[in-house]
Amino acid sequence: MVEPADLGTSMIDLEAVRALTPGAANGVFLDSAGASLVPRPIVDEVVAHLRREEEVGGYRAGAERLDDLEAGYGVFADLLGCAADEIAFTDSATRSYLAAFDALPLGPGDRLLATEAEYGGNAIPLLRRAELTGATVEPIPSTSDGEVDVDALRGMLDERVKFISLVHVPTNNGLVNPVEAVVEAAREVGAMVALDACQSIGQLPLSLSGMGVDFISGAGRKWLRGPRGTGVLAVSRAARERLVPRLVDLHSGEWTGASEFELRDDARVFELWESGVAERLGFISAARYALDLGIDAIAAAVADRAGRLRDGLASIPGVQVRDQGKQQCGLVTFTVEGMAAAEVRDKLRGHDITVTVSGLPSTRYDMTRRGLSEVVRASPHYFVAPDQIDTAVEAVASLR
Repeated sequence: MVEPADLGTSMIDLEAVRALTPGAANGVFLDSAGASLVPRPIVDEVVAHLRREEEVGGYRAGAERLDDLEAGYGVFADLLGCAADEIAFTDSATRSYLAAFDALPLGPGDRLLATEAEYGGNAIPLLRRAELTGATVEPIPSTSDGEVDVDALRGMLDERVKFISLVHVPTNNGLVNPVEAVVEAAREVGAMVALDACQSIGQLPLSLSGMGVDFISGAGRKWLRGPRGTGVLAVSRAARERLVPRLVDLHSGEWTGASEFELRDDARVFELWESGVAERLGFISAARYALDLGIDAIAAAVADRAGRLRDGLASIPGVQVRDQGKQQCGLVTFTVEGMAAAEVRDKLRGHDITVTVSGLPSTRYDMTRRGLSEVVRASPHYFVAPDQIDTAVEAVASLR
C-alpha cells in the first residue's frame, strides 16, 4: 500500500480533527462530496442558536447575533479572495448559481456554453432559459484528459457568446478544470464566466479576483463541512453591474415611494430577507474552521487520501478507476466489473463504509461521451485516517 505523503499528514493534526468529528469513528466515511460530517463545534453553534430561539424567539435571538452575521461576509471574503460586498448568502450552491445566472440579460441568438462536465442542476436551468429566451446551449468539447478543451473553446467564441458555465470539479470525476485559461478566452468576446465551485469550495484554494471569474457558487454541506441548507455566492463588482436581478424583496431593495424602489448596490441584492439564522451561523463557523486549518493544508491532506485510495483501487483486478485530468482532487470514482454501482455502494455499507453513486442524469454530457451510465463515488476528507483508506480498499477487493 502506498504510504501517505508527509505534506498531507503533517500539516493537519489528524487526532485533533477526528476528536471534533464523532462520526469519523463510525466506520469509514467517504462521502464528503455529498454531505460531509459536520464538526462538533459547528453543530454546537447551530443547536445553541436554536435553543436561544426557543427561549426568546427568532427575532430577538437573531438581533443578538447581528454582529456575528455581519462578520460572516468578511469570513467568506477571506475564503473566496474577494471583498465583503461581493459576498451573498443563500440556501444552496444551486440557489447561488440560479440567483446570478437568472439575472443575466439574454435574447434570441445569444449563446450559452457549458463544459461537458456540466452538472444536471445547472444544465436544466441553462436549457430552460434558452427555451424561454431564444438562446442556445452548447457543450464545449473536452480534451483526451477530460478537461475543458480551451483551444476548442476559442474556436467556438464570437460576440453572441454571453455566458460560460465552468464546473471546477465535476460531480462524477476527480479532475480539476483549468480556470484562468477559460477566463482569458472569454474576455476576448466579453462573455461572463460562472465558476461552479460546489465540489471545490472547502477542499481547494479559490479566489474570485485571482481567478478572474465573474461569480463563484458554493455549498456548505460538502467539503466545507457546514450545515445543509447553506450556500454562498461571490459576485465581482464588475459583473454585478451587468446583472439584472429579478427575484428581489425588502432585503434586496428598499420601497422608497408608492411606486418607487431602490435595489442594493452590493452582492446582497441576490439575497432574500428570510433565512435560517442558526444554519447561517454554523456555515460561517465552518468557513472559519477551514480557514484556521488552512485551505492549502486541507488540499494537501485530501489529495493524499484520494491518491492513496486511487492507487489501492487501481491494484484490484476488475476495478477500474474512472478519474481523469492532469490535476486531480478529492473525488475518486470507479466501477467494479459485473456489479452495479448501487450494489457496490450497498455492500460497502455493510462494511460500515459510506460511498455514493453518480449516475447519467447528473452529468449527461460527460457520461455519454465516456460511455458510462453510473460510477461509484468515494470522497475522503482530511479527517479520514490513512489506515481507513486501506480498509476501504480491502473491502472493495473482497467484493470480487
